[in-house]
Amino acid sequence: MAQLLVRNVGDTLVRKLKRRAKARGVSAEEEHRRILAESLARDDRKRPALVSFLLSPQGTVAPEVELDLSRRRHPETRDTGF
Repeated sequence: MAQLLVRNVGDTLVRKLKRRAKARGVSAEEEHRRILAESLARDDRKRPALVSFLLSPQGTVAPEVELDLSRRRHPETRDTGF
């Protein structure tokens, strides 16, 4: 099996990786492998809809997200900001 050496990784990023690994009960090395595998396994051409992205795995809206589906916008009434 191949090895991968990543140089010049910032201290903050390393701390975040270690915290995330600890929270998931795995080593930082294993969490790094999982992150790489998950990231590279995604098909960028098939991005989820915004609503799907905002929903948690349990099917509830993440607490930090305010989602209002009561309004619909029509393309011809698009706000250009001017």
